[in-house]
Amino acid sequence: MNTWSGGYYGNDKPVPGGFLVALQDTTGTGRADVIRRFGETPQTGGKGGTGIGLYHGSIYAEINDRIVRYTLPEGAVVPPGPAETILSGLPLGGDHPMHPFIIDAGGSMYVDVATATNACQARNRQLHSPGVDPCRELITRGGVWRYDANKTDQVFSPAERYATGIRNAEGFAIDSDGRIFVTQHGRDQLHANWPELYQPTEEATLPAEELMLLKQGGDYGWPECYFDGPANKLVLAPEYGGDGGKKVGVCADKLDPVAAFPAHWAPNGMTHYDGTQFPARYRNGVFIAFHGSWDRAPYPQGGYNVVFQPLLNGQASGGCEVFADGFAGPVKTPEGALHRPSGVAAGADGALYVSDDIRGRIYRIVYLGGSANSAAPAITPCESLSTPAGEIVTAQAQPPEGTHADAGAEAGKLPVPDGATAEMVALGNRIYHGQIGGAACAGCHGEHATGSPLGPDLTSKKWMWSDGSYAGIMKVIREGVPQPKKYRSPMPPMGGAQLTPEQLSALAAYVWALSH
Repeated sequence: MNTWSGGYYGNDKPVPGGFLVALQDTTGTGRADVIRRFGETPQTGGKGGTGIGLYHGSIYAEINDRIVRYTLPEGAVVPPGPAETILSGLPLGGDHPMHPFIIDAGGSMYVDVATATNACQARNRQLHSPGVDPCRELITRGGVWRYDANKTDQVFSPAERYATGIRNAEGFAIDSDGRIFVTQHGRDQLHANWPELYQPTEEATLPAEELMLLKQGGDYGWPECYFDGPANKLVLAPEYGGDGGKKVGVCADKLDPVAAFPAHWAPNGMTHYDGTQFPARYRNGVFIAFHGSWDRAPYPQGGYNVVFQPLLNGQASGGCEVFADGFAGPVKTPEGALHRPSGVAAGADGALYVSDDIRGRIYRIVYLGGSANSAAPAITPCESLSTPAGEIVTAQAQPPEGTHADAGAEAGKLPVPDGATAEMVALGNRIYHGQIGGAACAGCHGEHATGSPLGPDLTSKKWMWSDGSYAGIMKVIREGVPQPKKYRSPMPPMGGAQLTPEQLSALAAYVWALSH
């Protein structure tokens, strides 16, 4: 398997020994008793990657801006020699710097080159920023590129683009007929950036995640279009003249997905199941690891599960089902989840392997069967694309009044900056947790403001954009952070909310109090 470092993982220090990991079960217990790391390390300039695959007895892996190949002799656990470069010069930076890929039977290597921005705005993720037209980013990003897995020293260029209009194709799968499928993470911040067109709840329910059948020359719509799940169609994005979901415009000529899933579930790894160990119902379809996202806040998050989508002749043959759940534990948030599914693969014996990128677990799922008298297994269907966002989430320890658990006690204990009042700090607490004003602060900074891969810890006294004063914090909230220094997601002015001056002052007072 391949591992990664950097801002997505809280800038954690990588463990010693290389970013690639070989696991082997030599005892037949279903647990890896051999764990060996190899490949590049931070000391050699490596930063890891997400893409990995096997082809003709060799290991192919993404590392930094390259895809490399290691020869693996028969019977070896790790390669004995160095890698050779298959492809170099892949674009890095921006919101989505990863390059997952897949290699088909003929040796064609399909590589995701995801977008640098959320929606190709002139100012990424900022309130009312229009879309760049034409989107120049699509020349080198936002699509799938095809290369030859048998050829060394290829260099990335626009000429090898295979399909376009794909924001972030994290998952790849090939069916038994050679058809290639990719997943897409739908865009973020429809309400945050266009509050006059979308309700706060639609931040959580739009747009749908997608499963696409990859076609040469295909255009799947990004950034001009997004898939409206409840309406079951591609519609025009607000950055390109959309009106909140009615206009279709150029989207009528884009390719629809073969299946869609609830918004912000975040589909990462995917595999087509060709094994025979599982019951027959799972032999024509894909398993998808849904990592879970942040943009449903302040409403309940979704995903954090593994889903099965049945397919027939390249199209969905039914609704999806939640195949495995419970990874996150009691708290489904980026900072609170105990585990988050990210990768998924099928073994030669038909077992399913699922990776977790919070604590580094690999799960092995096997089918043990049932007795002849066993009842038919209960199936959990995926929730409908029209399911409401739900109630605004409050902390687990809720007071009898039903408001956020810390709304009174915590705010009463917090200090108050000069120029503010205890009542303002209490109000700021409610704004931070999405109960007033429509802000989604907790989505990036965490329920308890201790940070997440998307936003810094607000309870420390480490300030990147101000001197930490009440006035300085207020200025940062008012103006936003269009180009973060350490985190991948810009913060729009006022966190994408429409705060009154009083609410802005209260939120700044609460953030100040958290660090004091």
